[in-house]
Amino acid sequence: LLDRMEVIRLAGYTEDEKTHIAMSYLLPKQIKGNGLKAGEIKVEESAVRDIIRYYTREAGVRALEREISKICRKVVKLLLLKKEAAPVKVDSSNLDKFLSVRRYDFGLAAKENQVGQVTGLAWTEVGGDLLTIEAAVMPGKGNTIRTGSLGDVMKESVEAARSVVRSRGRKLGIHEEAFEKKDIHIHFPEGATPKDGPSAGIAITTALVSVITGIPVRADVAMTGEITLRGEVLPIGGLKEKLLAAHRGGIKLVLIPEENVKDLTDIPDNVKNGIEIRPVRWIDQVLELALERLPTPLPELTPEEIAKAAEASKSAGGSSGEVLKH
Repeated sequence: LLDRMEVIRLAGYTEDEKTHIAMSYLLPKQIKGNGLKAGEIKVEESAVRDIIRYYTREAGVRALEREISKICRKVVKLLLLKKEAAPVKVDSSNLDKFLSVRRYDFGLAAKENQVGQVTGLAWTEVGGDLLTIEAAVMPGKGNTIRTGSLGDVMKESVEAARSVVRSRGRKLGIHEEAFEKKDIHIHFPEGATPKDGPSAGIAITTALVSVITGIPVRADVAMTGEITLRGEVLPIGGLKEKLLAAHRGGIKLVLIPEENVKDLTDIPDNVKNGIEIRPVRWIDQVLELALERLPTPLPELTPEEIAKAAEASKSAGGSSGEVLKH
């Protein structure tokens, strides 16, 4: 019956919207509901933002209202026991006194450029988040190791990214031996959290290029986009939540698929003014913006080298045939 229904999808509140709702409606409601007077408690906006970031993880504001109510009850107790004089001030510095230790955290941009580490962007039911992607190489037989509780679609994204890098090997300054005599490990931290979807494609590709060439990735850059074998960047979903997470995490430059430019109309102005958003169509543009420098391409094979490689392949085939005869 779903095809007969009109499905209305409602996005979760942004951090700014939650803050406005809390300061204008939830806080006055809880002050009155707990028997306090307006002059007996003063909750700073910074405290409300910290409650949203570190004590709740939701699309709405129900848990936020519970935390505000908890603060009000503790203030009532302090005033009745005359442990503090009115007004009781609640801000970022003393919030843990009312709500105990922080329960949650949110992704922040890395402080230093690192080889093989890229910041991607993820969508969840309660908003967006930064997604760290790590890559490492080691001597081996050309295997690809994937860890981090990945779904089938994300596993296929890793394989697609590997093929993109391998097919552009000479242009990226990568010898074929890097894929034949080395194992590549792709890891997504927070292994207990399931992850799936194709939108990490360009981030995985960038991590592979970085770790194989030894060129660091800019720490202030985050990216999202599906990758094709031709290196084209395809559109993704959840752009609003992802950009909000990038803005909150201190990211300076976000790379998005060119086809998602139309979705920027839904993005708050303070987010668009606070970070640089660059649409990209091809992986070459991504690497140019995300890496500290571009790799030096390998020279094209000469006819002599091609003939020599063919002869070596033929000799290898002949020797293997002799072994089979025995």
